[in-house]
Amino acid sequence: MRKSDLFDHIPEEVWEQEWVVNCQAVGAGAHSIKYLAPYVFKVAISNSRIIKVENHQVYFKYKKPNSNRWRTMVLDVMEFMRRFLQHVLPSGFMKVRYYGFLSPGASVPLEKIEALIELSFGFEITKPEIDIEPFDPPTCSHCGGKLKLVFSIPAFRLIRSGPS
Repeated sequence: MRKSDLFDHIPEEVWEQEWVVNCQAVGAGAHSIKYLAPYVFKVAISNSRIIKVENHQVYFKYKKPNSNRWRTMVLDVMEFMRRFLQHVLPSGFMKVRYYGFLSPGASVPLEKIEALIELSFGFEITKPEIDIEPFDPPTCSHCGGKLKLVFSIPAFRLIRSGPS
């Protein structure tokens, strides 16, 4: 900390606290990634639960809540796809959203975090004043009625794999 000129920026009371430091090398983190990946990259249904697809029908296994018995459900392919796609995040969304101080279980209030950032970096955090004008919904060019967004379909781009 002295070599990087950070020592003088640390408040005195920090050095009076009890510290427990564990600095063991853990490798490249492969074990951590292997442990966390199933939680972060979990999909709506795993391939092992799909029994078969035939005659425009998808057969898959499922368990009812509070039950240990596997059951089989048969859905039309389009209905299966509709249900599956409800679990796909829109473009730009992140799967891991709440961790650290953003976690619902975090005990540090945001005001304290703002104060720590201001103390650490020597600048004041100012919240922008936002003036949001009321949004007039689009209207139908034929009847003049208000239009309501039901859903949107993101742009589709075909990605080729392998030699072309």
